[in-house]
Amino acid sequence: MGSKGILKNSGSSRVPPHGPSKPPTAPTSAPQVVFGRRTESGRFISYSRDDLDSEISSVDFQDYHVHIPMTPDNQPMEEDGTKADEQYVSSSLFTGGFNSVTRAHVMDKQGPDSDMGRSGPKGSICMVEGCNSKIMRNGRGEDILPCECDFKICVDCFTDAVKGGGGVCPGCKELYKHTEWEEVLSNSSNELTRALSLPHGPGGKMERRLSLVKQGTMNNQSGEFDHNRWLFETKGTYGYGNAIWPDDNVDDDGRNGVPGHPKELMSKPWRPLTRKLQIPAAVISPYRLLVLIRLVALAFFLMWRIKHQNDDAIWLWGMSIVCELWFALSWVLDQLPKLCPINRATDLSVLKEKFETPTPSNPTGKSDLPGIDIFVSTADPEKEPVLVTANTILSILAVDYPVDKLACYVSDDGGALLTFEAMAEAASFANFWVPFCRKHDIEPRNPDSYFNLKRDPFKNKVKADFVKDRRRIKREYDEFKVRVNGLPDSIRRRSDAYHAREEIQAMNLQREKIKAGGDEQFEPVKIPKATWMADSTHWPGTWIHSSQDHARGDHAGIIQVMLKPPSDMPMYGNIEKSPLDFSEVDTRLPMLVYMSREKRPGYDHNKKAGAMNALVRASAIMSNGPFILNLDCDHYVYNSKAFREGMCFMMDRGGDRLCYVQFPQRFEGIDPSDRYANHNTVFFDINMRALDGLQGPVYVGTGCLFRRIALYGFDPPRSKDHSPGFCGCCLPRGRKASASNANPEETMALRMGDFDGDSMNLATFPKKFGNSSFLIDSIPVAEFQGRPLADHPSVKNGRPPGALTIPREILDASIVAEAISVVSCWYEEKTEWGTRVGWIYGSVTEDVVTGYRMHNRGWKSVYCVTQRDAFRGTAPINLTDRLHQVLRWATGSVEIFFSRNNALFASSKMKVLQRIAYLNVGIYPFTSIFLIVYCFLPALSLFSGQFIVQTLNVTFLTYLLIITVTLCLLAMLEIKWSGIALEEWWRNEQFWLIGGTSAHLAAVMQGLLKVVAGIEISFTLTSKQVGDDIDDEFAELYEVKWTSLMIPPLTIIMVNLVAIAVGFSRTIYSTIPQWSKLLGGVFFSFWVLAHLYPFAKGLMGRRGRTPTIVYVWAGLVSITISLLWIAINPPSSAANQQLGG
Repeated sequence: MGSKGILKNSGSSRVPPHGPSKPPTAPTSAPQVVFGRRTESGRFISYSRDDLDSEISSVDFQDYHVHIPMTPDNQPMEEDGTKADEQYVSSSLFTGGFNSVTRAHVMDKQGPDSDMGRSGPKGSICMVEGCNSKIMRNGRGEDILPCECDFKICVDCFTDAVKGGGGVCPGCKELYKHTEWEEVLSNSSNELTRALSLPHGPGGKMERRLSLVKQGTMNNQSGEFDHNRWLFETKGTYGYGNAIWPDDNVDDDGRNGVPGHPKELMSKPWRPLTRKLQIPAAVISPYRLLVLIRLVALAFFLMWRIKHQNDDAIWLWGMSIVCELWFALSWVLDQLPKLCPINRATDLSVLKEKFETPTPSNPTGKSDLPGIDIFVSTADPEKEPVLVTANTILSILAVDYPVDKLACYVSDDGGALLTFEAMAEAASFANFWVPFCRKHDIEPRNPDSYFNLKRDPFKNKVKADFVKDRRRIKREYDEFKVRVNGLPDSIRRRSDAYHAREEIQAMNLQREKIKAGGDEQFEPVKIPKATWMADSTHWPGTWIHSSQDHARGDHAGIIQVMLKPPSDMPMYGNIEKSPLDFSEVDTRLPMLVYMSREKRPGYDHNKKAGAMNALVRASAIMSNGPFILNLDCDHYVYNSKAFREGMCFMMDRGGDRLCYVQFPQRFEGIDPSDRYANHNTVFFDINMRALDGLQGPVYVGTGCLFRRIALYGFDPPRSKDHSPGFCGCCLPRGRKASASNANPEETMALRMGDFDGDSMNLATFPKKFGNSSFLIDSIPVAEFQGRPLADHPSVKNGRPPGALTIPREILDASIVAEAISVVSCWYEEKTEWGTRVGWIYGSVTEDVVTGYRMHNRGWKSVYCVTQRDAFRGTAPINLTDRLHQVLRWATGSVEIFFSRNNALFASSKMKVLQRIAYLNVGIYPFTSIFLIVYCFLPALSLFSGQFIVQTLNVTFLTYLLIITVTLCLLAMLEIKWSGIALEEWWRNEQFWLIGGTSAHLAAVMQGLLKVVAGIEISFTLTSKQVGDDIDDEFAELYEVKWTSLMIPPLTIIMVNLVAIAVGFSRTIYSTIPQWSKLLGGVFFSFWVLAHLYPFAKGLMGRRGRTPTIVYVWAGLVSITISLLWIAINPPSSAANQQLGG
């Protein structure tokens, strides 16, 4: 590394203890102080006053003792081939697992990114007057400078200076040390190797994991004042170590905007990254008042109903009372957590100012944001098309976040070669797509969604070459889609060809043995039909034709680094090698890793939760981002700044107590009327906003930014200082003890409730996290890097500014081999993974349980609703698929209710209203039992001629009116403060009854069978649709696929229709018509039928194409009702005589 990079670390070094204890005052004139020289070994030695130049010594100055800390940039190291190791890792497929050796298969691949690490003319402009050529850069994107004065010069001008200028540098007028360009390149490569090499000895493992933050930042933990955080690098003599106070309001380039004086820096007002926006009192106060009024009205109504029995139909009255009591309880559980809704806003300009603007502690303005590991999970390329997954990956690689702080991991739980090769194609196409998005500020950055936008793509595009670039990228994407869609046939043809060759070779070998041995017996050759990769080797994962060690539940662990970790310096495109002009665009790509965990028979793989935990462990070893974002394969990044908005909450004051930031789910491809409430806006815009005012929203499985140590099962910092309280918004927030009285161990960042202060040490970690020392060593690093900046006295548990500007370590083969071991099938044995650490096992809705465990430990979460949707995905618009989706969710809730994760057993760290919300999550499916009974009550009333009350008197109607009106007013106010439409609210009400009478009832039955009989529940993946051009975008909406879940709501519809006909006929032909009872029964029957209208419409299909099975069931139900009615209420004898005679 050049001298410029070395001095950068000296600016952040610690002043010795004998230095002053407060910032030095700035001198009246800002003199340059030459404080040292560099030796041949790279070490800086302080000058004495006698060594100083007379011009410098004539000015008053201050002595600075600069000690370079032991960091990855400055420590004695061996010259090993780190670049070669990195190239080896990125071009090798690592496999291994149970009773098998970890192997690295070198892949013979060539891609557009194969030359990204080479030196090339991608650097700054040559400083020789009259020359505008670009200088060379090394593999980490740093300028190759042949002279220590850092004079920037291109290859041609360097040659002229050597040949025609006597080998004198045009900048400092000193002789060049190296007069051949090859020697300059070799010297630059050696310096890069020395700067990046890390010790590989036995004692260097912990150092490898901690050096990036520990050595550079632990100096600030002693409480002494760091004088060097106020020092800027000077303009042109970085190699000699000058230090000055910069002029006020002038930065290193002479532009205004960066304050230089410490006094001004300290007096600058502190600005928060986020704001809490309360709901206007004119809306929320009437809302809470109406909740109270309705609660009182319900209490009086139920008391009146219990006291006034219907003696004529006591059975009807009894069923209605039981149902109404349950509905009242269900409404209270659903309504109480909605009392404290809030909105939040972020300020991205403040985030940029704090983390990416030059400051005394970060003079170069390198990003100080923490890293993020993105997890994308897929399991079956047949039901989750690889083109959808590839588009999701491309949208992630193109996000607006520091490239070197991102790492994307794709978990292929099916171990399919199709997914592997599709990800390789996506990595190749990303070299065009990502720079194109950055150059022209494209939104959204999913290519399929972008090219299918129904708006003018040229609006607000000002660059002249946009049309040409877009046309070229569109052609590249079309070719990319053709290649991806052709992969299944390509893999099949390739495998068949190699298999045929193997069979021929085996037959020839057998013939040769027969000829040699004289045995004429010829047996047919049986060779397993393998799946072959493009490099003529067997695919180590699942084969198309399953075989031993190559089946969906029996294959080795696989890790392939598709895109190697990028350098920490921008790398610009080469016009000569690229068809598009990316000369002013950073062409680096985030790290992309394909992973398929090992699966073996006899080991429980725990479905998606097990796959996510394997990703957590592998990512901790390979990149160790302190934050984790998980996305389903069909949910892509719609807002490229979404990561920054989520990070605003994590990095704000008190952000260290946040376990996750949940983004709302938004969907595409939904029919305009949203027949089956797929958008689910009532939940995402009402319930989740309300929970945000308590302890935080629940985790919904995708679009969630986690704090890594919260997933590890640690308690939040300062957990002893906070009492859970009631709701945290409308009532005062209590504290058990002040911060000053808190015990020191209570403020520990890594603390678990199961351990006391003495036993909480690294020695206990293998019992929880497994025996990987790499994984255990990464935990304190992730905790430190995830802290907010300590830029304000009120920020507790913060980290010093500039601590995360150090480049990440090189990824070598030993690290990937360790990652292979932690994704093996046996690693979780005798550990707490899945029980207290990571995603929690034991439920099909592992997301809700995982979030519940974090809240139960005292963590808080935040709901981040961005102005532009953060993520978008797909949802099933077919009725059958939608019902099965709801069935899965409801079954998970029943499992939660019958487990120890029931909110009734929550700890005291959870707020009361938050506990009620989680209790409602486990209880709501049981409402289906009472709902089905209540839907039959109107029909039973019409059949029997009775009603749930004796007579429709004024008291009953008054209570009914108050309850109905307050419900409508509450709905209107919810629509007001949430911003949803009235139609969306009504669609949600309709589907609540549809799901409650079908999927929820089946979920209760399945849950009871699992608890009582131990019958396991299995679900199939919901099919995702590819966004290709089709004749009818909503053809799936009209497709009718019969399922047994349709029987209960279909029966309710038929029974109520027949009951209305029977009631009308009886009343009309009755001698004394009882219109009041008919009116009550018909009104409630129409209420039921109105809610079931979307269901009935879905059964009709397109243009009335109702399946025959629907008519069969309708006929059976009608006949059954008629026979039951005749048996219950046979015709009288007088009527029989009249008919007979």
